[in-house]
Amino acid sequence: MAALPPFSTSYRQQPNIGTPSSVFRQNQTQARPASALDLPGLQSASRVLHDQFMKDAQIIPDIGDMLTTPGGQSSALYSVFPDDYRAPFQKRRLVGIPEALFQYYNTTNVTSHMGLIPEIERVWISIDHKLFLWDYIEGQDISSFVDQPDVITHVAVVKPRVGVFVDEITSVMVICTPVSVLLIGLSMSTVLGANNRSRKEIKMYATDMTVSTDIEMTSVVGMSDGRIFMCGSQDGCLYELHYQQSESWFSKRVHIVNHSVGSVQSLFPRFTSPKSEDRIVAVVSDPKRNSFYTLSARNSISIYQASSEKAVHHVQTMSNLYKSAQEKAPGSPALTPSNFQIIALHVLDPGESRTGVQLIAITMNGVRLYLSPSTSAYSFSYAPTPSAAGGVRPLQLIHVRLPPPNLLHPDEQSSPHRPAYNSSTRTSPPQPPSRPFIVSGLENSCYLDGLMVSAQPGDTDGTDFLLCTAPDLTRIGLLGQLNPPSQQQPSQQSVYGSSSYGTGANQRPPLTEYATLLAIPGRTWSMATVPRESTPGSVAPSPPVTNELATQFSEPSRQFMILTNVGLTFLIKRRALDYLKAVIEEVQTEGVVQPIIEFRDSFGRDQTCAMLLGLASGNTFLDAGEPSTSGTLCTISPDIANVAKQAFYDFGERPIWTERVTYGTSDSSGSAIFSGRREGFAMYFARLVRPLWKDKLTKPGPPGLQQSNFEDNLLVTVQKNLFALKEFLDKNPHLFHSAPGEHSVSRTSSGNEQEAWKAEQNSVSQLQALLSRTIEAISFILLLNDYRLGELTAQCDADTQKLITSMTFEDLITSQNGVIAARALVNVVIDQQIGQQISVDTISEVLQQRCGSFCSTDDVMLYKARESVRKAMESRNPSERHNWLGESLRLFTKGARMLDFDKIREVCGEYQQLGYAKGAVELPLSCAQALDPDNLGLEYWYAACPPNDTRKEYCDKRLKCYDLVLHSLSVFEEKASQSASVKGSASNAIDDPEAVRSHAYDLAFSSEDEMFHSTLYDWLINRGLADELLAMRPPFLEAHLKREPITVPKYQLLWQFYVKDGQPLRAAEILAVLAESDTDLPLDKRLEYLTLAVANAKSHPVTIGGRHETAISFLTNLEEKLDVAQVQLEVYNALLPHMTDPGEAGEKIKYLSKTLLTMSELYQVYAEPFDLPVMKLLILHVSDHHDEHVVRPIWDRIFDDAIEKGADAQTNADHIIASVVPLGKRFYPSESAFPLKYIASLLVKFALKNRTQLPNGWTPRVLVQCGVPYADIWDVLHEMYESQIPPFNTQSGVQVVSADIAILLNDWLEEAKRPQSSVPRGEFPVGRIDLAVGQYLAELGANQAETKAIYEGIKRQLRRNW
Repeated sequence: MAALPPFSTSYRQQPNIGTPSSVFRQNQTQARPASALDLPGLQSASRVLHDQFMKDAQIIPDIGDMLTTPGGQSSALYSVFPDDYRAPFQKRRLVGIPEALFQYYNTTNVTSHMGLIPEIERVWISIDHKLFLWDYIEGQDISSFVDQPDVITHVAVVKPRVGVFVDEITSVMVICTPVSVLLIGLSMSTVLGANNRSRKEIKMYATDMTVSTDIEMTSVVGMSDGRIFMCGSQDGCLYELHYQQSESWFSKRVHIVNHSVGSVQSLFPRFTSPKSEDRIVAVVSDPKRNSFYTLSARNSISIYQASSEKAVHHVQTMSNLYKSAQEKAPGSPALTPSNFQIIALHVLDPGESRTGVQLIAITMNGVRLYLSPSTSAYSFSYAPTPSAAGGVRPLQLIHVRLPPPNLLHPDEQSSPHRPAYNSSTRTSPPQPPSRPFIVSGLENSCYLDGLMVSAQPGDTDGTDFLLCTAPDLTRIGLLGQLNPPSQQQPSQQSVYGSSSYGTGANQRPPLTEYATLLAIPGRTWSMATVPRESTPGSVAPSPPVTNELATQFSEPSRQFMILTNVGLTFLIKRRALDYLKAVIEEVQTEGVVQPIIEFRDSFGRDQTCAMLLGLASGNTFLDAGEPSTSGTLCTISPDIANVAKQAFYDFGERPIWTERVTYGTSDSSGSAIFSGRREGFAMYFARLVRPLWKDKLTKPGPPGLQQSNFEDNLLVTVQKNLFALKEFLDKNPHLFHSAPGEHSVSRTSSGNEQEAWKAEQNSVSQLQALLSRTIEAISFILLLNDYRLGELTAQCDADTQKLITSMTFEDLITSQNGVIAARALVNVVIDQQIGQQISVDTISEVLQQRCGSFCSTDDVMLYKARESVRKAMESRNPSERHNWLGESLRLFTKGARMLDFDKIREVCGEYQQLGYAKGAVELPLSCAQALDPDNLGLEYWYAACPPNDTRKEYCDKRLKCYDLVLHSLSVFEEKASQSASVKGSASNAIDDPEAVRSHAYDLAFSSEDEMFHSTLYDWLINRGLADELLAMRPPFLEAHLKREPITVPKYQLLWQFYVKDGQPLRAAEILAVLAESDTDLPLDKRLEYLTLAVANAKSHPVTIGGRHETAISFLTNLEEKLDVAQVQLEVYNALLPHMTDPGEAGEKIKYLSKTLLTMSELYQVYAEPFDLPVMKLLILHVSDHHDEHVVRPIWDRIFDDAIEKGADAQTNADHIIASVVPLGKRFYPSESAFPLKYIASLLVKFALKNRTQLPNGWTPRVLVQCGVPYADIWDVLHEMYESQIPPFNTQSGVQVVSADIAILLNDWLEEAKRPQSSVPRGEFPVGRIDLAVGQYLAELGANQAETKAIYEGIKRQLRRNW
């Protein structure tokens, strides 16, 4: 990077954003409908953020991992720089002790002490018995306490015991004098002071709690439950100050317990003190582990656990630390008996070290001893078991951190000389300082999150030196540096015996720290960390506290306060961000680019890009000082911002495409390695939202209610920073595009390069979409908080409540459930507004401006629609009301796809109440279409609703909407009938109920939705309105009645529909289908349908549609089926008496009544097995089946059945007549059922057999009764007469036949003569009879006088009449 030409686009400075409302005003992103959300894209971008959370949690190793690297039992790796941009700490300001105090130093022999109480933002200063509390935030404000007579030697503030004081008292101040300990109650409130900075205002309360002591107490510490421990200055014993609300039998209200010698002797402490040379000199509390530590004059460290009331459990005492330290760092000049004096103990927060590093002890010459709980790898059981200690384990020394051997003297730092930059500058070790400063007399120290500040007297009067150390993230972090900084090995390193660090690729780096010496005015009395607002714990993977890269844009800098006799010096930790700002200023002012390149190489490309992006866009934590309470956005000057922007672009490089080839195949797939710009964007974005992203939206609040899980100020701060980022990216859209000249690379790679750019731009656009939506989500939550989120949630249905309470911030933004929950909450807000008669315009406008993606234009449209309904309900003017309802329907119809079913039903109910037929019918129909936009439900319905089909869901949605229309119709019906019965009743409806009902039906029938029509027709038919429906003949009725599943009622209507529609042939076809259907129709009904079918088929006009031939064949077929059905009915009636027969027979007869059978089935299954001769003849007759072998046995059987054994001839003759005559009348001239010759022969044979008893002519007269014409009978008898076949081969047989012929001819003649005769005279065969009679007479036997007379009479008649 030789030079940094400024961008051609002008850079406009980001305006400061003040109050939350202005954030919303600025954040008027284009509203877009919720349905347009690309949820998969948002989810993909969210996964990128999650990956960044994971990286941040892993790139900086845990302190314990760095202290336990193989061979690393001691270390002394430090990065020491002149006072250039890498200086780890900076003196921020000096606040002088207020002048007002100096008036009290009026005599020379005053006793004065002072110390820091950061919890209440005060410095305490005692001058003899007077106590002053100096508010160092305000600067000059002092409060005093002078109500006791003794010299004050020590002051501390602790938590109060629960239930002892009034609620206002939130802290207790412990004041120690040589003869007493006194408790003062404190209450605190935060107020805004000068420059809009918050400060604490305190009030003191007398508690009347004081206890006399013979020992001066010091080193007072408090536990989280309010217990107070301290040590005696003179005797070095461990004491506890116990106090309670009131005195009891066995204990005073306030008293001292000596834990060093047991409670019995605690009344006489001065006679029983421990050995003076090993007395306790300091007590340090560890509230989170419910334990505390003591340090003795001879460097012993003891661990205690606060156990039961007024008792402590001694866990361990470590007394031989010097020896342990020497074993870990043999031969180190920093470890000698004379200078091994521990000056302070520092507790590590449990969250600071995953591996459990718990305590740091620091010696006067800067050696740090790291102590960690015993583990199986190290421990030798010499202490009580952990269970006895209730979870506090004994500690052991795990690492010795030696002081920096190459410290620069503050004088050298203040006049730095930066070497000329050349390529070898970074790789060569720094020149050894001309005056290396060796730390030797530290007196005070302070520790926070891996940072250590210690003070010792300087080498000139009135000056102290501060030794400041901080982790060097560039050397311990895996920041993706291409050429990571080389470890500076101090020249003395080999002496310390710890140069054997592993060099494997996956080797954990040893601890390396920045170290510097700063000079401050005055002598140090006390030091403390400046309290910071604790950032809420997040569920997202959290970075270690030492990873300031991950937190520098979301937390204020860490600061220390050093109290000297001159004043209060504030020391600030400089972050990587501050280093970067310094080097950019150097580029901008001096044109020197080497430092920024060094910075990039030290911190890695991606980290550098993330920081550059934060700098260029502006952030509330840019300023290294305390952030102002309003969380104002800080920006850098436009010139510096331009350099940062250009560096972001140049350092970002380009994305690269990598191919992955699967061996043995031609398949290859690839992926993009993103540029530093995209990685920096993702990293910065992730760091801004990490406090929110994985956390639940709500937490339990007041009884039964939820409340927001996020403080408003956190949300506002995050949103300001996100919005500044978004605005910066919107102003500089070219940041993620390649420069015009960049594509002049070889042609072969251009395809892959384009793929890489495409992948990068896709990822960036997804992240930008997520950024916009996140900004809106925060606005949405802030708005919900304004409306009391807990109460809103409680008004949702149970499922939605469950959804909201289990939902994370990420879910709200990226999941479908988030969309559902957001809409439910907005609906509740809108319902509240409507319920309070407030126009929804204001709230919907706010929603759309602040969080458009959570309240789309569709949503707003629906809110306005609901408001129109409300206005219609309130209006008394019919025309105005009609207009409001029309407007509401228009809006509801436009937003139909957004309405859930309950809302549709509710609106329909309102329309019904208002008698608004158009809305009550058309809205559900529009919604049915909107809920099934791709007509999947309709297709499913057209496909006859197949089982296990996914489209059923859409079909059901449609049907639910249709049910609402039908419900509306029945409501209007009911209202119309009520109004008819009670004329003139007052109504809220717009029109007359009868007109409304009629209009509703008109609208329903005018719909073009076939599926709805079908549902409507079914509904009407079920209500008994089929005839009216047929009379109307609506458009889809025919299709509806023809649709599967086919039912008898539908087809009964369909044939009537065709008859009314003038289509008799179609009616006949439907009737035929009905007759033959598989339904439970009785046989007579089927016969009726076939009869109607035949009648309709016969009435089909010849000319229609050229179907004449088809119609004729159809009719013939129908007639045949009708014949068969009629036969079946007769068979059924014949068998009806046997219906209840047991077994198969009865079942067969029942089956006969249920379906139509063929002739063969009737014959074979019924007529034959049930032996029904008459039915057999009927079947043969109808089917016209000619088979003598079949029909003759039937007639034989009929004759056999007629002849009764033992009866006389006449009786049997009557039986035969009774059997044969009806069959003849029915079947003649059917030869298949009534074979005349054969029947005649049977009759003649019977007559012959009984000729003495039967009159002549019996046979022909029976046949005449059967309806056989005389001519046919004569032909048959004449054939017998001539045949000579037995029994007609004998004279007697022939003569019987001749006698029958005579009577037949005579009867024929008489019939022919009769007026209105059935035998026309003209057809009578006179000539033929005349000839035949002549023949018969000639051949007549002599004894046949009667027959002869008849023949002669015939002749005479013939002559006379013809």
